[in-house]
Amino acid sequence: MKDMLVRLMALPDVSELEDKLASEKIIFRKPIPPEKSFVKDWVFEHFGIYWANEVEASFCHLPVHCWIAQKGNEILGFACFETTAKNFFGPTGTLESMRGKGIGKVLLVRSLQSLKEMGYAYAIIGGVGPADFYKNTVGASIIEGSEFSIYENLIRKKQ
Repeated sequence: MKDMLVRLMALPDVSELEDKLASEKIIFRKPIPPEKSFVKDWVFEHFGIYWANEVEASFCHLPVHCWIAQKGNEILGFACFETTAKNFFGPTGTLESMRGKGIGKVLLVRSLQSLKEMGYAYAIIGGVGPADFYKNTVGASIIEGSEFSIYENLIRKKQ
């Protein structure tokens, strides 16, 4: 998987989409430390140990380097930034049953806006799966030669 580069000076406005989702009682916010185990456990259950570990790292910062989407007491999606490396976006995920509503788009843009507020002009989306989503949503482009990335020598659990 390759990395992508995104220009933070031209992020799309997602306020209308966020308002539409708010009418469905879906809100977006950064979690706070007392919620760490709930968020980490939810990510572990739906996306696995590696992403749960990155979520845990996001709680080492205040404010937390993570955004969540929630409806009532249920987490619907998450997105981390600057957890594995400086200026990196990811991981991110949305419940399969909630995909297609725009939740991932809002989480992506809010996270990238957080990076912009930290002073970055560009951000790296690490180890991209859905490249077309990032290209179409925020104009991200593939970084050539990035198939050899920070994740290259990741320790893997033996089968």
